[in-house]
Amino acid sequence: MAATALPPSEGALARFLADQSGAERVEIVGFELLAGGAIRHNWGFEAEFRGGRLAGRQRLVLRTQGPTGIASSLGLDEEFAVLQAAFAAAVTTPEPWFAGADPAICGKPFFVMRRVAGTAQGRAITTDSALEAGLPRLAEHLGRELARIQTIRPPRPDLPFLPLVAAPQHIASFRAYLDQHPQPRPALEWGIRWLETHQPEPLPPVLCHRDFRTGNYMLDGAKPTGILDWEFAGWGDPDEDIGWFCCKGWRFARLDREAGGIADRADLYRGYETASGRRLDPERVRFWEVLANLRWAIIALQQSDRYRIHGEDSLSLAFIGRRATECELELLMLLDHA
Repeated sequence: MAATALPPSEGALARFLADQSGAERVEIVGFELLAGGAIRHNWGFEAEFRGGRLAGRQRLVLRTQGPTGIASSLGLDEEFAVLQAAFAAAVTTPEPWFAGADPAICGKPFFVMRRVAGTAQGRAITTDSALEAGLPRLAEHLGRELARIQTIRPPRPDLPFLPLVAAPQHIASFRAYLDQHPQPRPALEWGIRWLETHQPEPLPPVLCHRDFRTGNYMLDGAKPTGILDWEFAGWGDPDEDIGWFCCKGWRFARLDREAGGIADRADLYRGYETASGRRLDPERVRFWEVLANLRWAIIALQQSDRYRIHGEDSLSLAFIGRRATECELELLMLLDHA
């Protein structure tokens, strides 16, 4: 079992915040380990700043490395730089404040950002009757947010570390993983072969969030307050995040609502097209939705491998492997129009 996360040192963090903000003194008010985050830990807390540019009480989050990592995820300092770029581009995201690496604070690198109000729980969002009337507007708003993210384009001297991962690189990584996997997955192999033979003409790369979905945005009532979890960001195709958002695996309780379990695609597309000035091609989006199902299936298998092959004692890891089978069924439906 994974070790229980230990809270940061209040004294060391208070001194760090005072130094960074120019405050005479900072008083930390408790820590709360926030829900979610296998790759990152998020600690919510309040801080009273005496003087300096942040004078007063502030609601904050300290974000640091969680118990496990994934090779494709960014470092904490890199994620912080992406968050800064997104915030500067007027994306609705928590305001990034300070990054540090003092081991006395939490033993590993971290950054501090403003805490935004609301919930990101996908099942709650897709089943809350109080939100029902506003969900099409929410999908349209998220389409506009995605267009705003895509205004960030290479080359960017502040983001030199971001990888460029185009369709061929995604496909090659899927095939390499399945080639060494002990269990045959013919439906996934078929999906990979379809991707290899149906690649669209590439478009100029943009910033891809790569986990832009229901469950990774905060809602305070019906108001979006922040796009979360930027650790997989990189340069890629403009339609990649559209396909990921529409992937059936992220619709939670409403599989019939193709835009993230909250609305019809048309609502998401309308917001995106209006803000970006680019008309979406349904066949291009279909390609990236097929790729999204492959990617999610591979991630699910990688997580269950930690239990089945490597012996990690985690019931959630054991369960997540079934999601690969759900992706296989969806692939069969996507690839057979009949």
